[in-house]
Amino acid sequence: MHNFGFALDGAWQVLLAGLALGAGLPILFALGIRSLAWASGDVTTGVSTADAPRRPLGTVVGYGLFAVVVVGVLLGLTFIVASGFGYKLDFSHIYPMLVAK
Repeated sequence: MHNFGFALDGAWQVLLAGLALGAGLPILFALGIRSLAWASGDVTTGVSTADAPRRPLGTVVGYGLFAVVVVGVLLGLTFIVASGFGYKLDFSHIYPMLVAK
């Protein structure tokens, strides 16, 4: 019966990682695009007019979301390349480090 619990625990971790990396990063990218559109003016028509109010908060949020997506992609590439060189990506500190296997 313990094996079933271990299998469910592993399946839950795989599901969570798949949602975060498989669907999470594209969702964050889409939200960044949407916030940049909101920052440029009228979102309902999709056309930026000269008299539409500019929203600098939307620009900051959009670029912040893009930064999160870029960090996620770079960490994924680092994980792949590091494992090829005999290292692993360790998250036990505040920032990720490469540790020999």
